[in-house]
Amino acid sequence: MSLFHLSILAADRPFYEGPCESLVVPTVPGQYGVLAYHSKAIAAIVPGTLYYKVPDQPAQIASVSAGLIKIEDNQVLVLVDSAERPEDIDANLARQAADEAKEEMLQKKSILEYRSAQARLAREISRLRVKTRYTERKQ
Repeated sequence: MSLFHLSILAADRPFYEGPCESLVVPTVPGQYGVLAYHSKAIAAIVPGTLYYKVPDQPAQIASVSAGLIKIEDNQVLVLVDSAERPEDIDANLARQAADEAKEEMLQKKSILEYRSAQARLAREISRLRVKTRYTERKQ
């Protein structure tokens, strides 16, 4: 299978850099797939599950927050606020953070605080989904 160069960069650290066979990222209209020699594109990434296939390894998954993807000249750059492997996610902490975000959304606050809580809730739900899929896959 043809390869392309993938760079997944989180705000605090590089997450993955190297060859890739395929990539699927969460976007506003839905899942967006990328293979080698994809046409040029830029798209917004929303919190969700990112899938990527590295040569000679099983498909990898990660929970990502908001960001963007740039595809050009058989190179793909994914910039996100955060990217986490399922094994690095603490489900209890994610549930607690999701509950706190829900509570903040219910309180009468400014629209900015509401949207911030809404974004945190989306991120925590994404983290929990990735952790659940990983746990089910391992069993």
